Amino acid sequence: MDLFGRRWALRILWELRSGPLGARALLARCEGMSSSVLYQRLRELASSGIIAPSADGYELTRLGTELGHALRPLDEWAAIWAQEQEHDDQVPTET
Repeated sequence: MDLFGRRWALRILWELRSGPLGARALLARCEGMSSSVLYQRLRELASSGIIAPSADGYELTRLGTELGHALRPLDEWAAIWAQEQEHDDQVPTET
């Protein structure tokens, strides 16, 4: 859990969910992330067996894909939460 709590780690996994990406593509998709942080996270995620280098950059391993499936309920909850937040923002408050 410590690894997933590190800045940008989950975002990198999110970006790799649809297939392999190179470092430049990951940097472009993760606006504001420095290249040094990217390479550090890639090393950490790879050494943990969650991603692996590929001919096209980096990709999720079997364990990384399973992690995505495990996180799907959290993603679904977050979508519901975001909708409720948006709804609450539109409800006028009494003054």
